Formats: sequence, structure tokens, C-alpha cells
Amino acid sequence: MLAAFDLEFYEGESLARRPLGVSWNVQFDRVSPVRPFRWAKGGESFAGWYYAATTGTHVGYESWLEREDRLILLDADPEVAAMASQPFWRHWHDGTRKRRHAPDYFVRLADGRGRVVDVRAGDRIDEAAAESFEVTAQACSAVGWEFTRVGVPDPVLMANMRWLSRYRRRRCRRRQDIADLLTDVFDDPVPLRAGAVQAGDPLVVLPVLFHLLWSGVLVADVAGRLLGSDSLVHTAGRR
Repeated sequence: MLAAFDLEFYEGESLARRPLGVSWNVQFDRVSPVRPFRWAKGGESFAGWYYAATTGTHVGYESWLEREDRLILLDADPEVAAMASQPFWRHWHDGTRKRRHAPDYFVRLADGRGRVVDVRAGDRIDEAAAESFEVTAQACSAVGWEFTRVGVPDPVLMANMRWLSRYRRRRCRRRQDIADLLTDVFDDPVPLRAGAVQAGDPLVVLPVLFHLLWSGVLVADVAGRLLGSDSLVHTAGRR
């Protein structure tokens, strides 16, 4: 299995191509993308760069689905330690012709494991894409990486996470005194607005509160309903 795949990736400013069995331990969460991110006027794609609070760097994306959905969710995931977009070309032969595929993201998890992520809506997976994802899963399994193909997430979840992502930067937590007070206020579930008022001036408190929700220090039901003043909030690990 290992000999069936080559990986092509950047080493500094030069492209290198090596067998999977030799290159699997490269730090793919830190490499440069093998494809540029360009937006063509009138095109279907919408490419650009997303600032990831997890790494303090910009990560490329090729579509709204990749940026607005998956990058935001990866950035908010406490299990994710680092990520890189379009990390390598994977080359293989399907028995008829040469093939190659660049997965959307390589993710390094906090426990050191690697995860390869492809982003594609379920209704846009044709036969060629399905085969590519299946072969990618096999290649990942051979070297101990996880593989996941993700599609369109729940719209309520994404509406909440897009809002919270506005407060993802660490500067929103400069007031550590307020952050500490909020963890005490929400030791038991309290409505969002009422808890903010208990902690002080809502104009000062709310950015810190939203950052703590983003980072998982505070918890609310972001999947079941849109965040509002009456949303119950509690400190992580407590009910």
C-alpha cells in the first residue's frame, strides 16, 4: 500500500516528491499550499485566506464551504493544534491512468495524530471524487492518519459559530479579571445576558464572554438554537 502512493509537497521553496512510506512524518501542518488560492471574477469558487486563531497564521480556502464552515469549525475545535491547506499532491495509478489529488486540509491534533480533511457537499460527489476519497482513506489508514470527508454542516450551528468567530482573536481575552469572573458567574447555568450584567458593563463583558464561548471555556447550546440573551450558559464541565 505504501509503495502505491507518492506525496508531492513544498520543502522551503522547492517541490519535493517522495513515496508515502518515506514522507508520512513530514510536518504537513506547517507546509505551504501546493496550489494557489485565486478568485476568478464570475467563477463559482471564492478563494482567500482565513486568519486561524489556533495557529496565529492565515490558512487558505477555495470556497465559502471551506472557509465559512470547515475552517471556522476546525479553528474552534479544542482537539485541533494546527492546520494547513492543500498540503500535498497525492499521486497514484488507478490501473488505467495516473491520478493525483490535493486534500483540502492536513490537521495536527493536540495528541499528535494527523488528520486529512476533504470538503465536499454530498450532492457534489461524482464517481471520480468518491473513488478519490476512498483511495485517500486507504492511504491515510496505512500511515496511521485519520481521514474524513465533510460536507455542509447544520445551518444553526454555523450561524452561531460565524458569530462567535468574530471574537476568536486572543485580544478579546485581555481582561483576564473579567474572564475569571465570568467562569464564576456561570458556574451554574445562567442566561447569557443576565450573566454578563452580573459581571459588569455588558459592552466590556460581552466580547470576553463570546471569546470564552468560542474557546470552549464557557458552553451553550450552539447546535440547537440561535444564541440569544436567554441562552443558558455554563462553565465547561459543569451543569
